[in-house]
Amino acid sequence: MGFLDGKVAVVTGGNRGIGRGISEALSGEGARVILTARGAAAAEQAAGEIGKGTIGIAGDVRSYELVRRLFSEVERRAGGTDILVNNAGIGLFSAVADMDPEDWRAVIETNLNGVFYCCHQAIPQMRKRGGGYIFNVSSLAGKNPIPNGAAYNASKFGLNGFSEALMMEVRYEGIRVSYLMPGSVATEFGRGSPDKAEWALTPEDVAEVVLDLLRSPPHALYSRVEMRPSQPPRKT
Repeated sequence: MGFLDGKVAVVTGGNRGIGRGISEALSGEGARVILTARGAAAAEQAAGEIGKGTIGIAGDVRSYELVRRLFSEVERRAGGTDILVNNAGIGLFSAVADMDPEDWRAVIETNLNGVFYCCHQAIPQMRKRGGGYIFNVSSLAGKNPIPNGAAYNASKFGLNGFSEALMMEVRYEGIRVSYLMPGSVATEFGRGSPDKAEWALTPEDVAEVVLDLLRSPPHALYSRVEMRPSQPPRKT
């Protein structure tokens, strides 16, 4: 039993990293979790490992048609969406002059278009269910530009603006929107020093913030949360 009993949560990219940590945390509090991964095998394996009725569905958020099918399946199998975690994301890094346009397109379509597609499908379901909560997993790269990171920066700067506009659109319908901006997290996504696991944030840290926000009183909205390791390596 948990405080999310009876709630349905959709977590994109929920098979590993931050998404996996959030999926496990939501399931642990009683939510029915539907997680996605690019491949059916990865989605189903993660769902089986989490258990507790978790469903794994293959889905590429870059395709609006696949996202539409995903939420139709969520409604058919679980009744609709109460919690949406837009976590699926990629990072491809290169100087602008050298970047393959297909890489640029992949980053923007995954990190930004995919969030729009999922929100576009989830919000009508949330309205039917009397409200909901949308979490968009951004990054400190959404405010701090980095060399060779123009595509990733653009996607996350855009995601932050999208999240704030969306928050103002749906706040009076009982739908809250928060975007999370973690710094270094010890996942496969991040590249860095070999000892990163010793000082970086963990997926569980990010998941705990999601649970804290879900526990917050309905009249309160923490629309933006920045997260950093408390003691990263000193810059020399």
